[in-house]
Amino acid sequence: MSTFNRQSFDLTGKVALITGGASGLGQNYAIALSLYGADIFVVSRQQTGWETTRQKVEANGHQIAFLQQDITEEGCAPRIIQQVIDRFGHLDILVNNAGMQRRDDVLAFKDADWQRVIDVNLNALYYLSHAAAQVMVPQGHGKIINIGSMQSYRAGKYIFPYTASKHAVLGLTKAYADALAPYHIQVNGLAPGYIKTDMTVALQQDPVRGPEIKAHIPSGDWGVPDELMGPMVFLASAASDYVTGVMLPVDGGYLLR
Repeated sequence: MSTFNRQSFDLTGKVALITGGASGLGQNYAIALSLYGADIFVVSRQQTGWETTRQKVEANGHQIAFLQQDITEEGCAPRIIQQVIDRFGHLDILVNNAGMQRRDDVLAFKDADWQRVIDVNLNALYYLSHAAAQVMVPQGHGKIINIGSMQSYRAGKYIFPYTASKHAVLGLTKAYADALAPYHIQVNGLAPGYIKTDMTVALQQDPVRGPEIKAHIPSGDWGVPDELMGPMVFLASAASDYVTGVMLPVDGGYLLR
């Protein structure tokens, strides 16, 4: 007899840690998870968006806490996880959302830019996942959701560390899914397509690339942030308990072409 019901998506009593969860798409993830019942812990390097995010999460009837922290600081991952435990008592969902990009010509690319992007997009994600696993394994459940990209699958001839890091996030998602599955912990990812956000306005308005990208999307247009919220809730909830090691593209079919 099936145990699937409306409560399969319910996150009541769950605690979600979201890196970069107060701005951009991260804020949408915080709102979505709180709408379905989760309390939220946001860690971000700056306080941008904190008050707006607080208001939106509390309007959903749930608690939110913030920590200002550069997640690339050596040794910080266990401390971040401990602060979540100290504040809420447990950790059920980790959303590795924080990311950055550096762009340059192949011959001019700077070593410092390579290192910074890899540190944020890959190393910090790994260390936080490792620290979260230390508490999720003993409790016998958990969800780790890594944010990938179209560059988890495609090349990027001006964004070398970003492409490398997002390919690596896909691989690490699979490796951690395999390792943690015996402990009833699911590790999956979301790969947003071309989404209309403040950060992509310049690309949307680019007279060459803007129309090229739009024409490449079978659905006919760029996505909007709300379209990532349902997939996030699915991957964070019991509805996805038999799904692990998957990077789910939310791209309007962009990767089909």
